[in-house]
Amino acid sequence: MPELLGIDIAQGGAVALLTLVVLMVLTGRLVPRRTYDDMKEDRNDWRTAHNKIAGALDEAVRQNSELTELSRTGVHLLDSLPRGEVTADDDQTVAP
Repeated sequence: MPELLGIDIAQGGAVALLTLVVLMVLTGRLVPRRTYDDMKEDRNDWRTAHNKIAGALDEAVRQNSELTELSRTGVHLLDSLPRGEVTADDDQTVAP
């Protein structure tokens, strides 16, 4: 006959079974179904929140890359302009 913690279960009968159930409840190995369902729902809520945050982070990285490229384009454009001082005499307006 199988033994549990050195005690023969068949000899203990109902008392051994009740003790086993109480020990399982106290150690957290046996929980009510409602508690299990609540824990499972909490886990799913965390997973959903994580997926939303990961999506937002991916979007931020994509936008950051796009803004960096636009900044490089602006710097390249400004570097290509002729350098020199602008005076009031250089101000030329084109009449329509």
